[in-house]
Amino acid sequence: MGFRCVLLLLLAQCRCGSATPENLEPEPVVTVGDPNSPGVARVDEALVQRLAAALGEKGDDYVPRTEHLLESGAPRYTNRLILETSPYLLQHAHNPVNWFAWGEEAFERARAENKPVLLSVGYSTCHWCHVMERESFEDEEIAGYINAHFIPIKVDREERPDIDDLYMSAVHRLTGRGGWPMTVVMTPDRDPFFGGTYFPPRDGARGSRQGFLTILRELDRRYREEPAAVVAEAQGLSQQIQAMSAPRPPSGVPDVRPLVATARWLARSYDERLGGFGRAPKFPQPSRVLLLLRYHRRTGDARALEMASATLRAMAAGGMYDHVGGGFHRYSTDARWLVPHFEKMLYDNAQLAVAYLEGWQASGDADFARVARETLDYVAREMTAPHGGFYSATDADSRTPGGELEEGWFFTWTPAELRSALGDTADDVIAYYGVTPRGNFEGRSILFTPRSIEVVAEERGTTAAELRQRINAARETLWEVRGRRPPPLRDDKILAGWNGLMISAFARGALVLGEARYAAQAERAADFLLRELRDDEGRLMRSHLGRARHRAYLPDYAFLIAGLLDLYEATGNARWADAAIALQEEQDAHFLHAEGGGYWMTAHDAEELIARDKPSSDGAIPSGNSLAVDNLLRLAELRADDALRERAEGVLGAFGSVLRERGPGLTRMLAALDRYHDAAREIVLAYEDTEALAPFLAVLRETYLPNRVVVQVRGSEVDALASRLRLATGKRVQGEGVTAYVCERGRCEQPTSDPEVFRAQLSVVRPLAEPAPSPL
Repeated sequence: MGFRCVLLLLLAQCRCGSATPENLEPEPVVTVGDPNSPGVARVDEALVQRLAAALGEKGDDYVPRTEHLLESGAPRYTNRLILETSPYLLQHAHNPVNWFAWGEEAFERARAENKPVLLSVGYSTCHWCHVMERESFEDEEIAGYINAHFIPIKVDREERPDIDDLYMSAVHRLTGRGGWPMTVVMTPDRDPFFGGTYFPPRDGARGSRQGFLTILRELDRRYREEPAAVVAEAQGLSQQIQAMSAPRPPSGVPDVRPLVATARWLARSYDERLGGFGRAPKFPQPSRVLLLLRYHRRTGDARALEMASATLRAMAAGGMYDHVGGGFHRYSTDARWLVPHFEKMLYDNAQLAVAYLEGWQASGDADFARVARETLDYVAREMTAPHGGFYSATDADSRTPGGELEEGWFFTWTPAELRSALGDTADDVIAYYGVTPRGNFEGRSILFTPRSIEVVAEERGTTAAELRQRINAARETLWEVRGRRPPPLRDDKILAGWNGLMISAFARGALVLGEARYAAQAERAADFLLRELRDDEGRLMRSHLGRARHRAYLPDYAFLIAGLLDLYEATGNARWADAAIALQEEQDAHFLHAEGGGYWMTAHDAEELIARDKPSSDGAIPSGNSLAVDNLLRLAELRADDALRERAEGVLGAFGSVLRERGPGLTRMLAALDRYHDAAREIVLAYEDTEALAPFLAVLRETYLPNRVVVQVRGSEVDALASRLRLATGKRVQGEGVTAYVCERGRCEQPTSDPEVFRAQLSVVRPLAEPAPSPL
């Protein structure tokens, strides 16, 4: 998300850099591009023909995203981004800016013309990316200056997280904060010398002292007039980034103290009144919820459960949750979870669905199961491609009846709109969802539930059950009415890692909620990814929109392996376990840091950037290393493989000092550390009759048991499965029906065919080892 604040640097203190400064020309050399674009005079006829052909292939229904149109409706400008598949890059294909995609062509041009590179990074559903596009990149004067003095590159952060992570480190180093759109200026040697996020277009706009055009002019002046200082400072910043990216020496697997310390830190930062952690803006942080639930399970600390549960309740009651269509918006701009940025991200909804599923298991709150179900149903209904993969996101902005783009308009209501749609039921909805004539967002109302159904029912003179029935019927009507509004833009690209997270969510939903349709949804997505996101060498690819693009990164492997393991546990189909094992071997071959432990973000043969990073923090999306640890431990249990457990120890050791010093930044890895120190349950359900599995699966459904693996195997297939998953060895059906085996690192309880004995075996909890934690 772009932040509303403007990150301006004192230009006298900005870091600058270039390639051959002693030969810089005082006047810019105009680059090759669309001859219509301002500031572009040299024409490459072959390029012009390629761009025209690409535009023609869009067909008669194509609507260019630009304000610069000819009388025919055709775009006045077309740049190289028309050749790309990324929805975000295509959004900018008709800016007057002469954009390049990231690649050697752009840097060769920068070296040839002695120009700095202007890098702009964002994503298709980013509200402030759209604002900066409208204000600056669609502005012909600003575009002309960029074209004449810079080589401009656009990057979709969702397709190239390596570039995004690397240069976001530079922005953080320069400004102390980051966000999107990310704006970086760098040398032709890719050394960054200036960075920020959103910039208003001109001096005074949005209260700024200096606008984007003034900043660009000053950067160009310094690049030409102070070349020696520019190069030195740029190289110095790159060296700092390289030092930051260099892995720390391994320090051994931590004990449980980082778990205790982080739980206590979360208790200190917890918002007692409104739920969540810290102040506004408030982001969903499902990995923190998951850690608190695990901490409660191992310690019995009631406060940990209450913090997790209250946060889940607050998010689901606020406007961040879509009460009509299900699913969550990106984050809340205020402390009470009311006003969101309205885009919806696949990765948020995947992780939150899992958090609500685990919250239901740990607390028994039926509302958590409802929210998980509605979130999964939303993704199945609105975010699933015909081939089974899951789309990436939907936009914050939508069009009003007047055709204007406004943030959140699609999701908000007025009393008059509700009465027109619902008739006599409208007053119930208005009361329950906090709708007022003044509204709570730009004159309209975001639906939220400030009061319980019981309180509103008493006020309305009815029962809670009757009111709930009327509200549910009204929601269906409102969803149909809302569906007739112009919807927000949807980013249709399929990302391997994000799909892996969503496969996990559907697989977990299938097992926890007893919904076979969710397993089928996950299987379709997994089948698509394993079949279509491959290159000619069989390597996993990251992105798909019509064709696969970009070799996968560490999170793609780790998240997809986790999803496949969850899918295997939910279905018992060994195909998914086999696929997870194969991907783990591929991940180890290309990403493992054998000497230091852990995994690099990029493969050993990936494009060489100014630094190679080993991800060490969990943000909105977990670190690939965090899930990699969990995957290795699960596979070690399934395969009875000490080498895999030792590899997991290597990852934990590689990040040992980070876990000890700043555990709150690696809460998902701490959850894996909890698995490591727990005696994880190894569960085998051997059966002859599928229907007889139902009561045992019901026990699993109702038991909060995050540290476990599950094998479902037909008795006649035990030997074949044991050749790949040694946990299944000797686990035969004794008698008829089902025989359940509950083991811990190979030591098994007495096999049982009684679901209640099975329940008792699962209920044993191993407390956290010494030092014993005090209550939060």
